Amino acid sequence: QVQLVESGGGLVQPGGSLRLSCAASGSILSWYNMAWYRQAPGKQREWVATFTSRSYTLYADVVKGRFTISRDNAKNTLYLQMNSLKPGDTAIYYCKMSTPAYDSWGQGTQVTVSS
Repeated sequence: QVQLVESGGGLVQPGGSLRLSCAASGSILSWYNMAWYRQAPGKQREWVATFTSRSYTLYADVVKGRFTISRDNAKNTLYLQMNSLKPGDTAIYYCKMSTPAYDSWGQGTQVTVSS
């Protein structure tokens, strides 16, 4: 059974940076499309970025140029480097693995951008 564990969230000032990690166990992360989503209080969960099984990257317009998604196959881990953070980036961030049979989600990590 796949387990995804996010980490790296925290409190950061506007303009700061954080790097989120999503460690996978029970499956090979590089076989599937992986994505980051986020959910702010009172809002629906929204897509942030995708790293495909063929190593293509896709970004939501709202984070393009500020966030970078990457993957370390040796560590079976997905990352999200977040730079130039804004208060509007405050949310719980989730990683998702999409297989042909099902989607798996992590438990999320809180990111708070505030002065």
